[in-house]
Amino acid sequence: MNTLIIEDELIAAQNLQRLLAQADPTITVVNVLQSVEETIDYFATPNDIELVFMDIHLADGLAFHIFDKVNIPCPIIFTTAYDQYALDAFKVNSIDYLLKPISLSDLQRAIEKLKTLKPQSRLALQSEQINALMAQFQHQNYKSYFLIPVRDRLIPINVDDIAFFYIDDKLTRAVTYDGHSHIMEKPLDAIYSQLNPAKFFRANRQYIIAHAAIRDISVWPLSKLHLSLSIPTPDKIIIPRARAAEFKEWYTN
Repeated sequence: MNTLIIEDELIAAQNLQRLLAQADPTITVVNVLQSVEETIDYFATPNDIELVFMDIHLADGLAFHIFDKVNIPCPIIFTTAYDQYALDAFKVNSIDYLLKPISLSDLQRAIEKLKTLKPQSRLALQSEQINALMAQFQHQNYKSYFLIPVRDRLIPINVDDIAFFYIDDKLTRAVTYDGHSHIMEKPLDAIYSQLNPAKFFRANRQYIIAHAAIRDISVWPLSKLHLSLSIPTPDKIIIPRARAAEFKEWYTN
């Protein structure tokens, strides 16, 4: 079975490939894509893909944007780090999901479930459910506060007080405008799904930045953008050329 993995985290993609080899020897991973843009280009031309594993949150946006541009005429199994409130929407006959970190038993269950469904009914239901999922994510409620565990207490942090989130040696941190850094319990992907996209932007795999925190934007060689925030950041924040137009639209709107 020719299979495509759409995943922007290299380690996660490698782990899924390893598990697939154990779960079903008939599955052949023919390609790994990392972004919405790559996936749209891939399905714009004929291919022989029979199964897709798709991460919901990619570096350049929600995977659901793919379906606005191209049709994917094969079964899709989503991978996600989302909370339980969102996972309930995946419990249908047409679409399955795998919660990260993916286990071998969950992967085997998803593959067996897929094999029991008739192709025509499966794809028809899949189309309906993707539309429902897109609507759900567009109308979800976004976080106003995070509760940060500190020893035996939970410290409330207003989302509007956060300048940026970033990954620091596998830990996710939120940095407030007063310069304080707080360790978050959830990975960056899961946090981004809970933020209002009008207020926060996924700059790259390491950073989520607040609109209000941006102080200056510099144009670098090859049309990359360098962002300076109102408080210091551990690393330079670079918007790659491929996402510069998307960032400018987000910032001005």
